[in-house]
Amino acid sequence: MTLWSALLLACASTYAIKWLGHAVPARWLRSPRMPRVAGALTVALLASLTVMNTFANGTTLALDARLAALATAALALALRLPFLLVVLLGAAAAALVRGLS
Repeated sequence: MTLWSALLLACASTYAIKWLGHAVPARWLRSPRMPRVAGALTVALLASLTVMNTFANGTTLALDARLAALATAALALALRLPFLLVVLLGAAAAALVRGLS
């Protein structure tokens, strides 16, 4: 498969998925369950992306500075610190672990 055929396939599938979204019956969208499902899917997707970016290094498990940054940021969030401080503390933790190793 060439790059252009892969690109065209990705464009076509994206368009088809968007079109299928318009084909969802309106009564499904009015259901009180829909906002809860959409919220749960959003949180689950974000959590899985965070875990994959923290612990994966290609096809191997990696325990490195990313884990320290995530743990520090999680602690800062639990303490309800401002978001900018959470980011700075996570970056500082990663830099410290990388500097020591």
